[in-house]
Amino acid sequence: MAMHVSATKETCAVSSMCVYRAPRVFDQDEDGTVEVIDPNPPAELHEDVRSAARGCPTRSIHVE
Repeated sequence: MAMHVSATKETCAVSSMCVYRAPRVFDQDEDGTVEVIDPNPPAELHEDVRSAARGCPTRSIHVE
């Protein structure tokens, strides 16, 4: 099943948990704010992405 990932940069708390949990999907810009580098990750990364979304303190990661 396909997954789509997005993030709300305006609410990002710069905790880096998303990058730690799913480094092939998330990165940070020069200010440390979340960037989605793979909005449609392969199935083997889905659990890592869900973990990143659950661990986001501001719920800025969105998974569909």
